[in-house]
Amino acid sequence: MNMRFRKMQGCGNDYIYVDTFTQEIPASVRSELAVRLSDRHFGIGSDGLIFINPSEIADFEMEMYNADGSRSEMCGNGIRCVARYVYDHKMTDQKSFTIESFKKVKQIRIVSDMADDFLVRVDMGEPQLTSSLIPVVSDKETVVDEEIVSGGVAYRMTCVSMGNPHAVLFEDPDRIDLPGVGRALEHHAAFPNRTNVEFVKIKDKEHVRMRVWERGTGETLACGTGCCATAVACILNGYTGRRVFVEVLGGEIEVEWKEEDGHVYMTGPAVNVFDGEVSI
Repeated sequence: MNMRFRKMQGCGNDYIYVDTFTQEIPASVRSELAVRLSDRHFGIGSDGLIFINPSEIADFEMEMYNADGSRSEMCGNGIRCVARYVYDHKMTDQKSFTIESFKKVKQIRIVSDMADDFLVRVDMGEPQLTSSLIPVVSDKETVVDEEIVSGGVAYRMTCVSMGNPHAVLFEDPDRIDLPGVGRALEHHAAFPNRTNVEFVKIKDKEHVRMRVWERGTGETLACGTGCCATAVACILNGYTGRRVFVEVLGGEIEVEWKEEDGHVYMTGPAVNVFDGEVSI
């Protein structure tokens, strides 16, 4: 059986996208496919696999798997690329529509539909700061600039959920053993569901630089929810204003945490790489 796919990327965070409106892919093989096809030497190569499904509660559903085959609740770069896919394929004629991920619905707006400058704005909703709901093990209701010890070293972290858990550390990403610390914190006992880890350097009140260790994948060139969590953490710690441009290895994402509704809005690119067909 052959499966048609499109490879897409948002600031270098690349995924394989499969449209299940036009082809049936058994649920039982989807996790294994993510592992096999994400392999950069023996597969197509990606940070994971995303299925674009019909939804009963939104216009479309995004079903996302990390490169290790585990499910993820949300993917900021992924949802922007899903938006471009359905728009490019004329599955909608609207520039505003909704996409479900893990039973949560996000409002999408196409900001620019130019082929070489396709920008998508996503209402990511309110950030979750309650420790037990992120989840992170703590005797405090929120974890803002709190100590965590890993490998005998103490770090300060701020924890945020943007639908998936994040631990933000204000550590220069170029002066730390990012894979070592990232992997250790991902699997730290403080995080029952593991966590994504962001390493952040403040540039000024509107600009920060971030590198990310993604849960289930490792370091990636960008992480949309990680950029949102980074912006929220910067604001909570008084480092920036409410509008933050987050520089990642693959580009830049704009994040705004609005006072009016408490929602986080993320704007960034969605880029087509190539279409293909693979035997499954």
